[in-house]
Amino acid sequence: MRIATFNINNVNKRLPNLLAWLAAAKPDVVCLQELKAEDRAFPLAEIEAAGYGAVWRGQRTWNGVAILARGATPVITRRALPGDPADDQARYIEAAVNGVLIASIYLPNGNPQPGPKFDYKLAWFERLKAHAAELLAAGVPVVLAGDYNVVPTEADIWPGHHEQANALLQPETRAAYQSLLDQGWTDALRTLQPEGPLWTFWGYLRHRWPNDKGMRLDHFLLSPVVAPKLTRFNVGTVARSQDGASDHAPVWIDIRHSVAPRSAAAPRPSSAARARRRGTGRRP
Repeated sequence: MRIATFNINNVNKRLPNLLAWLAAAKPDVVCLQELKAEDRAFPLAEIEAAGYGAVWRGQRTWNGVAILARGATPVITRRALPGDPADDQARYIEAAVNGVLIASIYLPNGNPQPGPKFDYKLAWFERLKAHAAELLAAGVPVVLAGDYNVVPTEADIWPGHHEQANALLQPETRAAYQSLLDQGWTDALRTLQPEGPLWTFWGYLRHRWPNDKGMRLDHFLLSPVVAPKLTRFNVGTVARSQDGASDHAPVWIDIRHSVAPRSAAAPRPSSAARARRRGTGRRP
């Protein structure tokens, strides 16, 4: 079972990039972040034509998350991270796909710090830790995938950087991520590649991409049921190199897990899509 995460950085603007990558990599599940599209603007028809069902929570400006499943529609379990009913930012969605509970996460950036945005980041992290502990206690197979906006250690950023003031590298940010691991989650990428450069993000400015000055911001945390089944991973640098690419590369992991037989046809449109096409605009 191939599970991917991809901060697409505007799903409509970069839809050709996404569709080309789906055709090449053929992931079974994809967690998207930074849709930058309202619910009704999500490109469901094109994604279904590519053979994927989807659940999503859109937002117009900077946020928005989705989960795609090849030849199936994910069974949504949560559309928001619990713990703060007043938080309306679209940063978390959770669904079951082929017996695995999967979350797509877009953790707050937190810049500039110190300040209210950094406080929000840390508070959101605390809510994630509380929910993650409940998921672990349930003993089910879980994958928490997404853009965590955390550089876990100095090994996860290019040498000689001058990013010490960045919220992604602060001691509190790193401690929050480590405390997730301490609960019993496995960092999939560093498990398979314990040492050496491992970037998933290259900023647009200052020639970060051509100079390979990257960071590891996109992570998979695996529950104890899933972790022993991890076999390999890949960072989609080819997709990052394409014209109009996101500043994040798509990243995927493979786990030993049987999936339902795939149909050659695209999945049947969801009730939300059918409603939307009738003009009701109902959310998925």
